Amino acid sequence: MNPTSRMDALRASVTGTAVRVLGLLAVLASGTARASEADLVLPDFTQVSFIGDLNGRALLMAGIVVSLFGLAFGFMQYSSLRNLPVHKSMLEISELIYETCKTYLITQGKFILILQVLIGAVMVVYFGFLRHMEAVKVITILVFSLVGIAGSYGVAWFGIRVNTFANSRTAFASLRGKPYPTYSIPLQAGMSIGMVLISTELLLMLIILLFVPRDFAGPCFIGFAIGESLGASVLRIAGGIFTKIADIGSDLMKIVFKIKEDDARNPGVIADCTGDNAGDSVGPSADGFETYGVTGVALITFILLAVPPEFQVQLLVWIFMMRIVMVLASLGSYGLNGIIQGGKYKTADHMNFEHPLTFLVWLTSIVSVALTFLVSYLLIPNLANDSTLWWKMSAIITCGTLAGAIIPEAIKVFTSTESRHVREVVTASREGGASLNVISGLVAGNFSAYWMGIIIAALMGGAYFFSLDIPNTLMIAPAVFAFGLVAFGFLGMGPVTIAVDSYGPVTDNAQSVYELSLIENVPNVKEEVQKDFGFTPDFEKGKQYLEENDGAGNTFKATAKPVLIGTAVVGATTMIFSIIVILVGITVGADGFRSLNAANAANLSLLHAPFLLGLVTGGAIIYWFSGASMQAVSTGAYRAVEFIKANIKLEGVEKASVEDSKRVVEICTQYAQKGMLNIFLGVFFSTLAFAFLEPYFFVGYLISIAIFGLYQAVFMANAGGAWDNAKKLVETELKAKGTDLHAATVVGDTVGDPFKDTSSVALNPVIKFTTLFGLLAVELAVELAASGQRTLTTVLAGAFFVASMVFVYRSFYGMRIETPMAAIAGDSKPGVKPA
Repeated sequence: MNPTSRMDALRASVTGTAVRVLGLLAVLASGTARASEADLVLPDFTQVSFIGDLNGRALLMAGIVVSLFGLAFGFMQYSSLRNLPVHKSMLEISELIYETCKTYLITQGKFILILQVLIGAVMVVYFGFLRHMEAVKVITILVFSLVGIAGSYGVAWFGIRVNTFANSRTAFASLRGKPYPTYSIPLQAGMSIGMVLISTELLLMLIILLFVPRDFAGPCFIGFAIGESLGASVLRIAGGIFTKIADIGSDLMKIVFKIKEDDARNPGVIADCTGDNAGDSVGPSADGFETYGVTGVALITFILLAVPPEFQVQLLVWIFMMRIVMVLASLGSYGLNGIIQGGKYKTADHMNFEHPLTFLVWLTSIVSVALTFLVSYLLIPNLANDSTLWWKMSAIITCGTLAGAIIPEAIKVFTSTESRHVREVVTASREGGASLNVISGLVAGNFSAYWMGIIIAALMGGAYFFSLDIPNTLMIAPAVFAFGLVAFGFLGMGPVTIAVDSYGPVTDNAQSVYELSLIENVPNVKEEVQKDFGFTPDFEKGKQYLEENDGAGNTFKATAKPVLIGTAVVGATTMIFSIIVILVGITVGADGFRSLNAANAANLSLLHAPFLLGLVTGGAIIYWFSGASMQAVSTGAYRAVEFIKANIKLEGVEKASVEDSKRVVEICTQYAQKGMLNIFLGVFFSTLAFAFLEPYFFVGYLISIAIFGLYQAVFMANAGGAWDNAKKLVETELKAKGTDLHAATVVGDTVGDPFKDTSSVALNPVIKFTTLFGLLAVELAVELAASGQRTLTTVLAGAFFVASMVFVYRSFYGMRIETPMAAIAGDSKPGVKPA
């Protein structure tokens, strides 16, 4: 049986088993009605006026106009990129990359729909059979979960199309002999993706707020959030595995055969380019879309659960208007930055590619903060009869908005080509080779985790300080709301955050497109370019600009990762609180003072053993996940290297065959799918098992996953970033390609690849998916227990745990390389000898 058939059989078996188990739940359960997030009803936005006679609905309608404008801007940038000049040799390569990306995305789309069967089954059992919801509501939840999936999937597809337009155009523009176009095109592509992504998310959420019946809004938001979280988890995890299999397989050939990077004869390079988009474009686009949406859903849920009805409209309109004005702030800052940087660098012969990106991030942050205070003053000048809350709430959001600028600056200390840590990695590699290279990178990662923890704690501490003045008559647990607003502020300037993150895959691909096009070998190419495009190409300067710009792209890819993981962790706090509210319940005193039920809240204590045990267990999942995702990369990279070594032809050919290149892509896809299946189902069944075991155990488990995940992700991402740019320094500043020093840094980079682009980045959607899906799972378990089925929940917890252990086991023992020891002792491919 071939690998594809085995995968299909496993998927069918897993899906069928899960559906049968969940069907048994439906038959056995008969629950009493309980309040949940799906019962939440939106307030009437027309009943409250702002800024004179404008009611809440009218203001939110203006947000739809802004969203449509943002979409129009994004597609105009897309059209502009497509029409930029490009040589046919480069266009052919970028279109080949896009075709392989399409094949990958189609495969992943089918995979997501298979997994949606599992999630949909849980939703049907819970809402339909346990909650006895009418069929139309259950169908609505399922439909909006599909809308969420479509959103994550759609922006991911748009991202790769834009980036594969931009990569060849950037490569060709570098030949003009000026660095500015090499910077401006990737940023234009990133801004196009950022505006479409944020505008689409905002538009969909506003449609739910304004056009879906108010009593259907809760189910719609929950279904939407779970769908986009599922889509992002699959695309982020599978993309991370794919890209690093291809990257390692391609990079190791530089050592084995002493060939240059992106050598056209290497059949792994096309897969590497595809992986740049799968891991660094598809994954972040879906992840950013989901993060922006889930943070909003968490705040909406909090407001509807924890805030008295008379204040709900004001707070809901306020948070959405914040998002709307920050879209405009990002767009205006991008335009202003273009004018400033164009005047400074358009005719320059040299530029530091990081400086204008840094300026854009800070400019957007400052403009966003100013607009936050201005709009808050106009909208909520006297919230709850308190004339100071407008600026205190603005200050809380500002803690998050500033984080979007402060965190990248802190990350650059550990990952930039100008960083002392990165230079230390290079220095250590001179005498210590790959061993000290790896150790120095681990040092940078550990130091960065310390500083990131301090920075995030300080920002959350600042938000807590301002929340102390929010009265409990306005909401329960103001500090939790403040933490949600910090997460909200993290991605406030979302279009720019996504833009500088998307800058990286374009610059990385541009370098590869240049090499793969073999444009320098095209007969009479200089005359052809002069005739067709009006300039004489400067190949040496072009290559120099592309390499230097790739270093900037590496840096800003690194800076965006902690912003997303920080948002996930801080935002998860608010969603976990929603679970706590549902479990514990709310009491309202005679004076209107709202608080959690004290008796039940006592279970959220170290004195309640299950809660403590949950705190311990969450870390285990984080470390298993990190190992499982890297195992998939390790095995897949082994198979890719094995194939490339056996089939690479270095004599008598200019480039690898398309068939061999596609075969490497197939290997990457196969192991990405296989690894993803084991990981996702391990997470899925673990979530069900621990939710059914004991609800307060599960709350501790979720908190633990968020905290362990934060430090593991930051450590891995920044260690990987340090290794990556250490290699870049050796290649660009030291110009030492092909030396032992270069070989040492390549080894460090290949160690860092799954650190920074597989395990670390995928922890973000895993945290959010576990929290969101866990919201349903724990309610399902509580519902069963309340209906007298406590024994059943205990049995099911055990069954789900056994199922999770099967996939934990398979994530290593089912993914082993399994090469015979005899082959390890000798040359498993005796006919292939390194050059």
